[in-house]
Amino acid sequence: MEQFYTIQGEGANAGRAAYFIRLGGCDVGCHWCDVKESWDADLHPRHSLDSLVAAASAHPGRNVVITGGEPLMHDLGPLTRALHAAGLQTWMETSGAHPLSGEWDWICLSPKKFKAPLPEVLQHAHELKVVVFNKSDFAWAEQHAAQVGPECRLFLQPEWSKAAQVTPLIIDYVKQHPQWQVSLQTHKYLDIP
Repeated sequence: MEQFYTIQGEGANAGRAAYFIRLGGCDVGCHWCDVKESWDADLHPRHSLDSLVAAASAHPGRNVVITGGEPLMHDLGPLTRALHAAGLQTWMETSGAHPLSGEWDWICLSPKKFKAPLPEVLQHAHELKVVVFNKSDFAWAEQHAAQVGPECRLFLQPEWSKAAQVTPLIIDYVKQHPQWQVSLQTHKYLDIP
């Protein structure tokens, strides 16, 4: 769908330079999605692996975030192998609703109620990032935290349109459950892509 060089805005790698490759196609359908234009993969042009790797390699940052849409709707093995061969780190942001493919240095799993993540993806997650829209999302977060590995970092992130209401709830929750951390969409506060 699009590609750009920016700063990772959220989660464990927030603040780090990264090249984003946003793939078209998503069948999860979050009503609060901020990139609904990514849902229909057929609306977006195809790119060769060579052109994607060349574009990502043209920047000093060596981290590449594969996101979507839902990136695991695609076989990501060829793309991640090509990125690794060019000396780039591969990070993915996924709902985990499709089988895992690709070679990953970092997997950020953000489960969605609309289409549950697969157990195999939960087990490989380096980071569990739960978007909090209302109070019931804390129980949803704990349900998934119980399924990830012991080294997986746990984040609670306010849904952007509800941030004023849910951020104080998240802060209180993290203070009571310190295994969790607060994640903010810093790129939106900084007004960068």
